[in-house]
Amino acid sequence: MPTEVVMPQMGESITEGTLTKWLKKVGDKVERDEPLFEISTDKVDAEIPSPASGTLQEIRTEAGATVQINTVVALIGEGAGAAASAGGSKNGKGGAAVAAPQETAAKPADDSTTPAAIDSPATNELAGSPSAAPAAGGGTDVTMPQMGESITEGTITKWLKQVGDKVERDEPLFEISTDKVDAEIPSPAAGTLTAIKAEAGQTVAINTVVAVIGGGAAQASGGAKPAAAAPAAAAVSAPAASAAPAQAAASAGERLRSSPLVRKIAKENDVDLAQVPGTGSEGRITKTDILGYLDKGPAAAPAAPAAAASAAKAPAAPAPQPGELVPMSKMRSIIAKRMVESKHTSPHVHTVFKVDMTRIVRLREKEKGKYEQRNGVKLTYMPFIARAAVVALRKHPVVNGAIEGEAIRYNKNINIGIAVALDWGLIVPVIKQAEEKNFLGMTRAIVDVAERARNKKLGPDEIQGGTFTLTNAGIFGEQFGTPIINQPQAAILGIGGLNKEPEVITDKEGNDFIAIRSIQRFTLGFDHRIVDGADAGKFMSDFKAYLENWNEDIG
Repeated sequence: MPTEVVMPQMGESITEGTLTKWLKKVGDKVERDEPLFEISTDKVDAEIPSPASGTLQEIRTEAGATVQINTVVALIGEGAGAAASAGGSKNGKGGAAVAAPQETAAKPADDSTTPAAIDSPATNELAGSPSAAPAAGGGTDVTMPQMGESITEGTITKWLKQVGDKVERDEPLFEISTDKVDAEIPSPAAGTLTAIKAEAGQTVAINTVVAVIGGGAAQASGGAKPAAAAPAAAAVSAPAASAAPAQAAASAGERLRSSPLVRKIAKENDVDLAQVPGTGSEGRITKTDILGYLDKGPAAAPAAPAAAASAAKAPAAPAPQPGELVPMSKMRSIIAKRMVESKHTSPHVHTVFKVDMTRIVRLREKEKGKYEQRNGVKLTYMPFIARAAVVALRKHPVVNGAIEGEAIRYNKNINIGIAVALDWGLIVPVIKQAEEKNFLGMTRAIVDVAERARNKKLGPDEIQGGTFTLTNAGIFGEQFGTPIINQPQAAILGIGGLNKEPEVITDKEGNDFIAIRSIQRFTLGFDHRIVDGADAGKFMSDFKAYLENWNEDIG
């Protein structure tokens, strides 16, 4: 009885992986735990060991194909049995028989452990991509992807291509809205869009066929189909090549070895990967390598122009007219529901602190030009505030906690949510393990998630798991607000406007005088079931002190 080799799950939020290289050929002998193939996900590159000893009897997924976890990618026979064709992408989603054991499935890659500026998966690379399955008539079925563990359906809000249009693999194909995220969904294959089976505005279950790429005009009827391996021709090296032109020129036709995350960082910062020395296995360029190059190498081009160009492609929706009755969007209706739930769940209390930001304002004015040249990102006030919040949360973990039944969960990590206002609603992307980031890392992470939120490039796991939220309404001129807690968190920090105000200053001799200072008000909204007024006051006092006496290196 042959042993099935499946695509392993390389992390809680990972739903698929790209098979980048086979280390054995059909007919080769293989030992148990011997490296069999290499995969790349948005979190890690790894060699996957064989789950059994025997002969590699069949390869069902070619190098370059992206497949869902538990898809059967190969068969290992007990003897030298007849080698089946190592042909294209068969639907190997049979039983999830013998998966590579988790403890041996992945060697920790250099990319996965280093605190990084950008450590979130890109929707258009792996996370949230629709499945590609052979359609009747020779085309490729495009299905509604699952955008989170609890998500069972999605609403197609807009088609970005029409029937007859050419489409490239990973090019945005349609937009969807769920109760977790709005996102652009990339095409799983290159070809011509020959059929649209679910119109804009329609809500369909996950794995429902919504379109067909390629094939004849007559297409199979829609319906739920199991996800399968992507066609071998649609190799992941296509987007990699566009990410860095140097990859096309790699010697002997070999592409530069790097993960999708590394290629994404290179693309966003206009870096030629051929210029980045790789320290990983066989010269692989790791996340540490690319971030080190950005820190020490030539200044990267600011990402703002690209973001502006991207934003220009999508004109804002027309403003509602007086007297018009407009149905709520799915996102707006979910926001309304969550806000009511939060007010009913948590007894909200708010405390407002006035912070003298003069020291930080002067530092920013002095350094912002050099900072952008050096690091490729603009120096804003948000990373100062986020870093001060992290420091205070470390001292007062109850503010970073949550209620679970009759107990309090003291979260191990500090996952900072950053509220981003959109034309169509509000979204809160999360910067995971913020306590591991230095100032520069925090700056890059904030810029990254905010840009991708506005351009609908977030994956579902990037808006979940937050433990504390920052919301900045001060940019609209308000002095302070009383924000609603983002459940199930214990607290939220509202950021007020930054203004010059007269303040009474006392010198060392006890003399009072009036000076013009840069003042900002911060509001902590907290759940009074678990956070007492004293806890909130201590947290805010430490937060205020860190900002007013700033001495951290900004990088």
